[in-house]
Amino acid sequence: MRVAVTIWKGRISPVADLSQELLVVDVGSKSILSRHHEHFENDSPFHRAKKLDDLGVKTLICGAISNFYGALVEGYGIRLISFVHGQADEVLDAFLRNVLVDPKFVMSGYLPSCNKRGRTM
Repeated sequence: MRVAVTIWKGRISPVADLSQELLVVDVGSKSILSRHHEHFENDSPFHRAKKLDDLGVKTLICGAISNFYGALVEGYGIRLISFVHGQADEVLDAFLRNVLVDPKFVMSGYLPSCNKRGRTM
């Protein structure tokens, strides 16, 4: 399975819509098999969502994300785990161990009522 994480300086990017870098990992048997970085230019949300699909991403882990961009991502059948924060490697480890619900990975000030889709795990 291919997972992408929006990153900025080794951490989850605080706003997915503005993130210029992705860490893309291939996951198998609860471990990371490979990893590489992809860059976004100042692409529109349409191009960003399409690029995720073109890369074969099945899950996107990110910080805050607009409802519009989130809907585009989900429209490609990509699972969205939003409003996450922390060091990218720690977040990926928590994802692999299925403990990303730990409050230490939830963005400060996150209110489920503010996000129509809610934070999915």
